[in-house]
Formats: sequence, C-alpha cells, structure tokens
Amino acid sequence: MDLTYTAEEEHFRARLRDWLGKALPALPPKPSPDDWPGRRRYDLGWQRTLYDAGYAHVHWDADPTTRLIFLEETERAGAPYVGANFVGLLHAGPTIAAEGTDAQRARWLEPILRGEEVWCQGFSEPDAGSDLAALRTRAWRDGDDYVVSGSKIWTSHAEVADWCELLVRTDPTAPRHRGITWLAMPMDAPGITVRPLRTLAGSAEFAEVFLDEVRVPAAHRVGAENDGWRVTMVTLSFERGTAFVGEVVACRRVLGELAREACANGRWDDPVLRRRLALLEAEFRALWRLTQWNVSEASAGGVPGVGGSVFKLRYSHARQELYDAAADVLGDAALDLDRPWVLDRLSSLSYTIAAGTSQIQRNIVAERILGLPKGR
Repeated sequence: MDLTYTAEEEHFRARLRDWLGKALPALPPKPSPDDWPGRRRYDLGWQRTLYDAGYAHVHWDADPTTRLIFLEETERAGAPYVGANFVGLLHAGPTIAAEGTDAQRARWLEPILRGEEVWCQGFSEPDAGSDLAALRTRAWRDGDDYVVSGSKIWTSHAEVADWCELLVRTDPTAPRHRGITWLAMPMDAPGITVRPLRTLAGSAEFAEVFLDEVRVPAAHRVGAENDGWRVTMVTLSFERGTAFVGEVVACRRVLGELAREACANGRWDDPVLRRRLALLEAEFRALWRLTQWNVSEASAGGVPGVGGSVFKLRYSHARQELYDAAADVLGDAALDLDRPWVLDRLSSLSYTIAAGTSQIQRNIVAERILGLPKGR
C-alpha cells in the first residue's frame, strides 16, 4: 500500500497552508470555555469561513486523503477545532451523506457545511451502559410522525444544538439489534428537556435529555424502520475511524512541547522519562500510519472499516499515557488547573469510554477482525 502523497495532494496542502496563514490571524478572540452560546457562534463562524473559502466540502465531497491532509494542516496551524460542530460534521453529516435520501441530503448537509446548524448525539442511555443495543427510548408511529419517549445521557452539545441524531426502539418485540431506528430530531420540538452535566474538568458539553412524547416526522428517519443498528454502525465507523485524525496530530505536537518543557525544567535528565517520551513518539507515529491505512481503506467505499476500532482502542490508551507523562514532566505543577495539559489529562480519562468503551472495541476486534467466537 502506497502511503505517500501525490503531487496534486501536496499542492492542495501548500495552498491550504498558505490560506491558513492568512485566515487565522483575522479570527476573533475565543470565548470562555463555559460560554457555550458564545462557543457555538465562534465555531459556526469558523465553519462559515471555511465554507466561503471553499474548504468546508472536504468533510464529505473530497477524497479521504484530501480530508486527511486538511485535518493534519488545520491542527498543525492551530486552527479552531470543529467544537460544537463535531457531531454534525464528523458523525451525522457523513451518515446522512452515506445513508440518507436525496431530500435529506439536500436539507441537512449544506446547512452543516455552511455553519448554520449544530447537531448533538442522542445514543447513550442511563441504564444501557456500554451496551448501546440495550437502549429503551421508545418510538411508535402515529400517522406521519414518530412519537418518542425516554431519556438520553452524555448528549454532546444538546444545550446549543438544532438537531439530534437519535436512536430509538421502534419494535420492542424484535431481537435487540433489529428493532432500532435512526431519527433526526429537531431540538426545538415540544416535550424535550435538556439538563447540562458538568464533567470532572469543569466543562458542561454534555447533557441529559428527557423526551416526553416528542413528535418527529417520519420523513426524518434515516434508513428503514428497524434498520437503525446498521445505520448506527456507519455512524460509529466515522466516529472511530476518521473523527480522531486531528487529535493524533495534536498529540504529536503536545509530545514535542513536553520534551521542550522537560529540557527547560531539568526533568529531561531522567532517563526513565526520556524513554517514556520516546516510546510515546513511536506509538503516535504508528497511530498516524494506521490512520493513513484507515483512510486508504475508506477510499474504496467511503465508509471506514472495522480497522477504526483498532485505532480507537489504542489511541484512547495512548492519549491517557501521554497526559500521564505530562504530569511527570510538570511535577507538582500537575495539580495546577491553570497549567497547560492539566485539564487535558482529566479529559483524557473519558477516552476509554467515549465512542464505545475499550471493552466493546476489544470485542469488535476479536469477532470481526480475528474471527474469534462470541462469548456466551
């Protein structure tokens, strides 16, 4: 497999790099981390800037390698992360592009790309834990609508979202994986209550969402009724396979910053620490190559394969190891929340849970890649 870039791809990289050098200094100041309405405006504004410059299309219309270069260069340049846009741009949008009808693609994709609408993810439930197929939020058909009742938890950016990619159970008598449906729910519909959740790091980007007979038009169903598990696997393939690309680049940047900090504060004299940072450098180099492999595989069918689970499993632990090493570099300052990398260390604890726990990823690798039998 050829993992090198073509001359045309390198030309795109150079053009993008030049544009970023001009666009980033013109950005307004970033809002406070707790100001989610302000962060919504900031993130949507950046998305609109990308759209006007002709770069927003790379999320869906460009080939995967171009998308990889885009994510690599924007992260290296310190461009804003997708932020409040991440569910729409990285999960819901690609799913609708792959599975939606022409009318659905026309309705939702352009507003996401233009920075006009924010999406949240309504998958997890309080009593389902890591077993997503155990969801119990119920939806029944009533004329041209589904009527939805239940609750969701860890709903990313629900308090500022316009739409929710929502999983519901439409046939409670069917086997667990066969009675699920994927809906696009408007967040201003009557019957929705949103309660923000504060994380260990002090942020509130998650929320509980309570649904009391919320009416969702049947035209907002993506895929067939009761075929939502298959559609969800498409969503999770994007979430695990390509959504973390920019974060790998960010981790490699942080690793270099840690080495420089260790040289400055004397911690570099510790051979154990030097070896630890060297192993992390090798780890993230390997993860970057795996990312390129996943992107190359996606070039054939447009949807990342199960290799995304291999990546997500190892990346989650590597990220935690990186910020544990950061604590070693900082020493006592690792308890100061105002120091770089300290809040990142707290947030890294969630990565072995988010987007499917490490235990779930191991099951996927064992069954779908290694061909091992399912446990009883």
